[in-house]
Amino acid sequence: METLSKARENDLINRGKMYCESGDLQKALTCLNEVIEHNPKSYDAFYIIGNIFHQNGDIEKAVKAFSKVLELEPGHTDAAIGLSVLYNDIGKYKEAQEVFERAHEKVKTTRKNNVEHLLGQSSPVKMSSDPHINKKFAYKHYELADLYMSYGRYDEALIEYNKTVALDPNNLEAGIKSCKVYAKKGFISKALDELRRLKVENPSYYPARVALGVLYFGHGKVIEAQTEWQKTLALDPDNEEAKMYLAMSESATETKLEPIPTLEDTPGSRLGGS
Repeated sequence: METLSKARENDLINRGKMYCESGDLQKALTCLNEVIEHNPKSYDAFYIIGNIFHQNGDIEKAVKAFSKVLELEPGHTDAAIGLSVLYNDIGKYKEAQEVFERAHEKVKTTRKNNVEHLLGQSSPVKMSSDPHINKKFAYKHYELADLYMSYGRYDEALIEYNKTVALDPNNLEAGIKSCKVYAKKGFISKALDELRRLKVENPSYYPARVALGVLYFGHGKVIEAQTEWQKTLALDPDNEEAKMYLAMSESATETKLEPIPTLEDTPGSRLGGS
């Protein structure tokens, strides 16, 4: 088999990426297939081909391409994530989870360098996590959690939302959704505690206040609910959700609190974060 020079191979891969980004998928495939014809171990080419098949809706070929990438390069996290997405799309949730977890372990664990190996220290060691990779995995856990929620599988959903937050603490929406799961499972006190914590730790994240108000209202605590929505509007006067819930509660219960001044109404002062 005639071999390509490394420069020629890289040129074909870069052209394949360029054609792919411009939407000319057939030209992209032509370039990438030429790479594979001469170097069947080019996982970069197989990965781009997998994305092309995915875009075209050819799931079976995309699965084969991403699987080939992982056969050649087991630590290729993007291919693992892509394969996990595809398995989720076609309902193979167990396979999706297995691929996902294997890839996650590859990210977390590696062997020591050659010098350590020569010293006889060849056992796996834990590495510090890459935040970019963590966010990718967090997103997949989040997708799985939403899927479990849609089927009423609350225990699994809660596990996945908690994994999401552990990997990406900035995903505050996952925190709110986990509180909703607690509420659906009947753990109201736990849901309230978690929403209060979210509110205190992230005072500018208004959805936590809105959700706390909804939970209060749903359990008959009208004054507490309206207080949360009013405080939200004091901090964010254009918050449509808070406006809607406040108006609905006032109409439904004929309970109306005095408005809390907005920041614009109180020059030189700051509202407390309670």
